[in-house]
Amino acid sequence: MTYDVAIIGGGPAGLTAALYASRSRLRTVVLEKISPGGQIALTDCIENYPGVPKMSGYELTQVMEKQAKEFGAEIRLFEVLELRKNQKGLFEVVGDRETVTSKTVIAATGAAPRKLGVEGEEAFISRGVSYCAVCDGAFYKNKTVAVVGGGNTAVEEAVYLTKFVRRVYVIHRRDVLRAVKIVQERAFASEKIEFVWNSIVEKIKGQDKVSALEIRNKESGKSFDLPVDGVFIYVGMNPAGDIFQPFVELTDKGFIVTDKNMMTRTPGLFAAGDVRDKTVWQVSVAVGDGTLAALMAEKYVTEIT
Repeated sequence: MTYDVAIIGGGPAGLTAALYASRSRLRTVVLEKISPGGQIALTDCIENYPGVPKMSGYELTQVMEKQAKEFGAEIRLFEVLELRKNQKGLFEVVGDRETVTSKTVIAATGAAPRKLGVEGEEAFISRGVSYCAVCDGAFYKNKTVAVVGGGNTAVEEAVYLTKFVRRVYVIHRRDVLRAVKIVQERAFASEKIEFVWNSIVEKIKGQDKVSALEIRNKESGKSFDLPVDGVFIYVGMNPAGDIFQPFVELTDKGFIVTDKNMMTRTPGLFAAGDVRDKTVWQVSVAVGDGTLAALMAEKYVTEIT
């Protein structure tokens, strides 16, 4: 069977694209290697999505998935290994068990947490190093942890961790946060959060698990050890766009370049969400991407049929 639209990735952008494509009566499939929801499903609280009451990221994406399915979108667990084109000009999405053929493809693979790249990070993953407070925060009840980063995600997750831990150190390389003001205000108001300004983590230390961070103050140049039981790292995201490389232009950071209609340099191949090159990464923006990508895919399918 040949699909009209194959959407690779089941986060907000992918699920929105599935909703619009299936609602347009296109034969639509979402290929997701783990489970629908993407990174946002791991977020404790979404409070800035227009028209939706405060809820968890998991709850929001469950609603999105349900809507897409109601219009006929097919959602399958599928690990994509390669994207190619056949002699008929159709896209072939190659998986570990089968190959899916489609007239168009929407790349909505999102992005994965960026690592610090310091000594001890890889060795202590799942033994004190984490990239998800919602996943692992409860393991640190009444303990001391650190959060590395100063953006929205870092500060929001630091606030979330105060539900469990005794103390949260927020380590930021500058002396001012990048998070929006309302998020900053919550962090500054918490008695459990302490900020370590103008500092970077140079090493993660421990025996069987994390016991301390070696930190260097950028102004003084002096280093010191900060005893912690765990560290949560939020220093940005790396886009998951490598599998599309033969067909798309990538920025120097690996994001997919599109035109205003979400089209890549390859006709019929669109990109949406966090994998796409843009200046703002928010759920509402990803949803807008997914909407436009699906509508443009419908137009493309109509033109080639």
